[in-house]
Amino acid sequence: MYFTDKGIEELAERRGDDEVSLGWLAERLREFVDAAPEYEAAVDRLASWLARLDDDED
Repeated sequence: MYFTDKGIEELAERRGDDEVSLGWLAERLREFVDAAPEYEAAVDRLASWLARLDDDED
């Protein structure tokens, strides 16, 4: 486990049983970037990766 997995583990423990829409997640990501603009590139990369998970890798 990486040190950064600590937040992921907390998310899984605290919110793991929640069901949310991707629209809800997108709004939370926007709020996070508004509060911490220095992470905009990383959040954008994560959002793009999630959006393209089902794309064929030709």
